[in-house]
Amino acid sequence: MKFLCLPGAYGSSKNFSVQLDPFAKHMGARGLATFTYTQGEHEVEPPVGWEHYFGSRPLYRFLDSSENDAFEALRRVRQLPRGLSPEATLRLFQNPDAEVSEAFRDNFRAALDRIRRVIEEDPEIDAILGYSEGAMLAASILYMENENWVKHKIPRRLKFGIFFSGTPPLGIEPDGSLAPKLADECKSVIDIPTFHVFGSNDPLMYSAVALHNVCNQETAMLWDHGLGHLVPRDADTVSELGDILHDVILRIDKGGIAGTDTPITDFTDFSSESGRSDRSEKY
Repeated sequence: MKFLCLPGAYGSSKNFSVQLDPFAKHMGARGLATFTYTQGEHEVEPPVGWEHYFGSRPLYRFLDSSENDAFEALRRVRQLPRGLSPEATLRLFQNPDAEVSEAFRDNFRAALDRIRRVIEEDPEIDAILGYSEGAMLAASILYMENENWVKHKIPRRLKFGIFFSGTPPLGIEPDGSLAPKLADECKSVIDIPTFHVFGSNDPLMYSAVALHNVCNQETAMLWDHGLGHLVPRDADTVSELGDILHDVILRIDKGGIAGTDTPITDFTDFSSESGRSDRSEKY
C-alpha cells in the first residue's frame, strides 16, 4: 500500500517526512506500506511565539492563511462549554450568517485539484494519510471520491485513509458553497476503511472524533495515543500502531478494491484478531 501524506498547517513535505519518519520506517520494515509526500502551495510564516516549533523554513499551508488563522480554534477552545457533542462543539466555531468568500472557495478547490493531480500522476498511490489541516484535505478528497462513485460510478482511487488529529471534510455543494460534513446532519460520507489517531490531551480532540463519526462506522477505527495534537514518534506507540495496522492493511489488500461500492464489509471483530489495545475504541 502506498500512502500520499499531507502535512498540517505550517508544514512542508520535508518536515513532515521527518515528523512521520519513525512510523514510516516501522511500516516499511514490516512490508506494509510506502510513503510519498506533498505540501501546500501557500508559503507562510508561523505565528508569533511559534517561530521554532514547526521546523526549518520554508513552511506552507494548503489554504491561504490570509483568509483564516490556523491557531484561532486553539485560542477559543479553552472557553468552550463542556459536555457538548463533537458536532455541536464544531458549530460554535461557525457563523451561520457569514458567507464563505469566493476567494476561499477557489482556494479550497485549487488545493483539492492539486492533490488529485498528484494522485493521478502516480498510479501506485492507493491510500492517503493526513495530519491536522492535511487530514481535513485528505478527508475532503475521500468525500469527493465517495460522491463521484455514488452519483457517477467513477471508481475510487483510494482504499484506505489514516488521519492524525483529523477534522471533518468540507464538501462543495451544488450551489458552489462549502459546508462541513457532520454526522448529525448527514449519513456516512466516507465509505472506505479509515483509521483515526488522536490524543486525549489534545484540546481539539472533538474535531478528530467528529471526523470519525462521519465515516462508515463498520470500517472506522479510533485510536487514542494519550498525548496532544501531534504525530506520535516514540517506539512503543509506533510499534503498537504497526501491530494494529498490520491486520487492517492485510485485510484491505486481501479483500478490498478501491473502485467497488463496499471495499471492506466489517472491522468489528478486530478486537479479537488484532490484539489492539484498550486505546483503540469505537465511539
